[in-house]
Amino acid sequence: MRVLLIHAKKFWFRARQKAISEAEEIGADTPEQAEATNALVSFITVESRDAENIDSVVESAAQDILDIFTKVNAEKVVVYPYAHLSKELAPPHVAVEALRKLAAKLRESIGENRVIRAPFGWYKEFYLHCHGHPLAELSRSYVAAATTTRKVEKKYYVLTPEGEVYDPKDYLSRADSEFRVIIEKEALGKEIGEVENPVNILCAKFGFEWEEYSDYGHMRYEPHATAMLEAVSEYSWLLARKLGIPVLKIRGTNMFDLATRPVHEHAKLFGDRLYELWADKKHLVLRYAACHQQFAMLKDYVLSYRDLPLGMFEIADSYRFEQSGEVTLCFRLRKFHMPDLHILTKNIDEAMKVAEKLQQIIHEEAKKLGREYYAVYNVTEDFWVNEREKIIELVRRDGKPALIVVYPAGIYYWVVNVEYHIVDIAGRPREIATFQFDVGNAKRFGIRYIDENNNEQYPVIIHTALIGSTERYIYMVFDSALKQEQAGKTPSIPTWISPIQVRIIPINPKNKDHMNLAEKTAALLEEHMIRVDIDDRDISLGRRIRDAAREWIPYIVVIGDREVKTGTLNITIRKTNDRITLKPEELLQKILEEIRGYPRIQPTLPRYVSQRPSLVYLERSIQTSSSQ
Repeated sequence: MRVLLIHAKKFWFRARQKAISEAEEIGADTPEQAEATNALVSFITVESRDAENIDSVVESAAQDILDIFTKVNAEKVVVYPYAHLSKELAPPHVAVEALRKLAAKLRESIGENRVIRAPFGWYKEFYLHCHGHPLAELSRSYVAAATTTRKVEKKYYVLTPEGEVYDPKDYLSRADSEFRVIIEKEALGKEIGEVENPVNILCAKFGFEWEEYSDYGHMRYEPHATAMLEAVSEYSWLLARKLGIPVLKIRGTNMFDLATRPVHEHAKLFGDRLYELWADKKHLVLRYAACHQQFAMLKDYVLSYRDLPLGMFEIADSYRFEQSGEVTLCFRLRKFHMPDLHILTKNIDEAMKVAEKLQQIIHEEAKKLGREYYAVYNVTEDFWVNEREKIIELVRRDGKPALIVVYPAGIYYWVVNVEYHIVDIAGRPREIATFQFDVGNAKRFGIRYIDENNNEQYPVIIHTALIGSTERYIYMVFDSALKQEQAGKTPSIPTWISPIQVRIIPINPKNKDHMNLAEKTAALLEEHMIRVDIDDRDISLGRRIRDAAREWIPYIVVIGDREVKTGTLNITIRKTNDRITLKPEELLQKILEEIRGYPRIQPTLPRYVSQRPSLVYLERSIQTSSSQ
């Protein structure tokens, strides 16, 4: 808070017109005009940082104003909103709250009739005649006292699908090895310590890299990584459409004005990982999910109970100011891509029905990678006590015990927040997919629907990321590949997500017949949007085969004289290490069957390997026997 204090012989003001839509109404506490003689006029700018602890700032300012008031022997104090002392203004509702509290504090000390408060948010004219003594013109700046982070008291339980509740310590001996890791880390606070994680190296090998020219925790995506990112992004949209409800796909901006009350309140509930910036005197927050944009749209929709459930989806570039020591390549980032789906439901009962399909898809997607999820249920105390059967039903659908974390009621906008974890190759729990029941934001943002009785209602909003953030899903893909290797198999990634799905290697690139069959096969595959390239480099066949293996390409095709003569292809399948012979049409059908139901994405590299530069990231190796 910044304050300019003027000891005035005479001061007069009159409100002319509203300057902002959030301007205060004229009333007894905020008159349209007023005048005072021998007054201490306090021109006050409430700053954004004051929101952290308004009471502390107001207390400091009030004491100072009262001290000067006494020293100059003034008769009245004028509290006058003045937005010109700082560029970093508080949201209007915060400023009004601070001004009201300041006026109230002053009135407690010097009397109701000795304090005048001018209305906030108006263009005003004023007349000021200043005394000329040493204390007649003073400026002050106040900073909120540091607030101690409120410690949230949490209770931990293990809940079985049968509805039995256990103390986490008592359940450890029953838990399988992965669930035990989650209980120990989340409920018992066991530190895992520093562990080298080969997933990070594998991410880098495929072109997921830190961008050194940006802020810490921001990634760049080389061609291989870009293909994977685009494939997963499109797949997340296909999954949203599988829910069997109407879903709208949208796009939005990535920054929102904290002066907007619902944005400010939502950000305050989110916590301290906000990415903030100032521009044109506006205090902006970079979005941490798609909530702001989707809610800003949904509040303008005219909705009936017949329209619900209704989903809205966006691949949202999201920003969270993670601590520098916590960022992890592909997993914990300051900027990432969130396939964010919000579903409006009439009430908790309908949310429960929709969640059944969500849970089904979430678990199916983990199983496709050979993984199992373990759930952590964050629930509010009131929901845990009053809606226990609903939580048991959710856990029953998951099919295995869950860790329950009970929070005090009313401190967040949700009543249930489910995190689905894997335990990665380094032995750490990693949250991937999620959903939550939001009972607060519909009212906060003004999202309504008309019920069967023609009454306005606020919907319950489900937030979900069916496969987690795009980067976290890819993290799980790579981690699953390393788990395969740990089990003695060749590490591989699914064909649909592989940057290059087929590599064709003519034994002699200068041989017309070899190249003609390679070209014909590539053209056939490309017609069906299979990502294929031709290694036409004039280097040894062994080197080219090794390079294809190093890129984990699912299908490596070698063409020589025999293949030209028979019109067939010599194919090595990475996943099984099988070598088979197929005609080009048969290879096409085999791949189409394998990627049925998955998106087909354009290639991110030239068809000919000879035309692409040396890609440094592909030269990286991981410390595993099958990294080639």
